[in-house]
Amino acid sequence: MLLRHLHFLKLVLLHGLTAFGGPQAHLAMMMKTFVKQTPYITEKELMEYNAFCQLLPGASSTQTLTLIGFKRGGIPLAILTLLVWILPACSIMGALSFLVNYLNGEDSLNIFKFVVPMAAGFLIYACVSVFPFSVNNTVTLVIALASGLITFFFFGRPFIVPVLIVAGGIVTNLSKKRIPQVDVKPGKIQWWNIWLFAIIFILAGIFSELARKNEWEYRKPVNLFENNYRMGSLVFGGGNVLMPIMYEQYSVRPDEVKEKNPNAIKIDKGEMLTGIGMVRAMPGPVFSIASYTGGLALKDMGPSMQVLGAIIGMVGIFLPSALLVLFFFPIWNMLKKYSVIYRSLEGINASVTGIMLGSTVYIVKDLAIFNIGSIEITNLLVVLGTSAVLIFTKLPAPVLVFLCLLLGYFLK
Repeated sequence: MLLRHLHFLKLVLLHGLTAFGGPQAHLAMMMKTFVKQTPYITEKELMEYNAFCQLLPGASSTQTLTLIGFKRGGIPLAILTLLVWILPACSIMGALSFLVNYLNGEDSLNIFKFVVPMAAGFLIYACVSVFPFSVNNTVTLVIALASGLITFFFFGRPFIVPVLIVAGGIVTNLSKKRIPQVDVKPGKIQWWNIWLFAIIFILAGIFSELARKNEWEYRKPVNLFENNYRMGSLVFGGGNVLMPIMYEQYSVRPDEVKEKNPNAIKIDKGEMLTGIGMVRAMPGPVFSIASYTGGLALKDMGPSMQVLGAIIGMVGIFLPSALLVLFFFPIWNMLKKYSVIYRSLEGINASVTGIMLGSTVYIVKDLAIFNIGSIEITNLLVVLGTSAVLIFTKLPAPVLVFLCLLLGYFLK
């Protein structure tokens, strides 16, 4: 199986090393790499996977890529895809937990100065690619524009994306002219992974509380896994929601419960904010910040435990996302055969397109590209150049990312 899917896994690795800009930009890069460059899936499938994952808690871009692997080679390839995708980012962020005291702010990030304009260019490309497919009548046009406006004005709010997707599905489902209801043979549901998800959730909570109350010698690793697994299970809205929750959990709450729980995991606020800034400049999933916080959480227990903390953070944050998406996706595949769900897909795709449009405008707004100045003009050129190269050429996405990083290095 590994040899048969070696080319696919190589593309996943390149994607993991060059996918900057967060979930929306990741989707655009998936469009370029896995649809246009090598057609492992269709545009329709990618949009459907992404919309479905937006309805679940956890890392949506990671779940989308996991589903591509699942479609290609079932659960074994899905797991391999997940690991190949998250390991580069988690390794980098885990290493940064050792180097945090040596990071010197803007100088360390200079090479990444054009990452955000590049991400905006990727988003423009994605919007151009999916718009003709997703918006093909007046209703879907209205849904896309409304979703775009709402996304722009409420960007970053945790429940905006799932609410817009559900609302879009409801609107197009009001019409009964499209596909008639057909008899659907009930499929067999594999319950093992949702039971595994629930059992781990419950046991993690029980052992974490026992470790806290009885002051176990290695209570911190137990508490760390429970914290990350809980956040990975319950966080909607992606990394932009996860990071404030982590900040509250590790940097604010320990001071508030100091008398009741003096040995709670605590991370210095400055170190936490440094990680929040650095992860935005790193390729791969934003949830990889869990490796950074995991390393810092066990830093006082020695280097080997710090490495273990980075691993615990990675496993704890990504495991629930994988279990949830691999359980619910087969159910979704059965449900979408019903006309009520099938009709909803049209509105769901239009909503996702609108969310991408709103995100693009929001990111471009923050670039201040219309100011008179060399960097601002360069930002504008990077945005336009990235989108033009993606739309009109077959240049691979990793090459374009490398060129933007070189530009940031030389234009100091």
